[in-house]
Amino acid sequence: MVRRKVKLEEISEIQEFNRICFQFDCDMDLVGGKYYVDAKSIMGIFSLNLDLPLELIADTDDEKLVDEKFATVSYTHLTLPTIR
Repeated sequence: MVRRKVKLEEISEIQEFNRICFQFDCDMDLVGGKYYVDAKSIMGIFSLNLDLPLELIADTDDEKLVDEKFATVSYTHLTLPTIR
């Protein structure tokens, strides 16, 4: 499981983020506060409070692929995985 912090502010950013999520065959969830939504669902993303910090959870072990796909997206603030 790969976890990355993201910040989505503009509608175009949300659309691009959603488009990239569709390129993965695994589950992609977005967490905002206590709410989990499918990151492949544009309606789900818009149901979150986008003023809160968001966390992308990709159900894959391929961190390199996740980082590569989202590397060109300047509005994502990719960080090291959260250690719990």
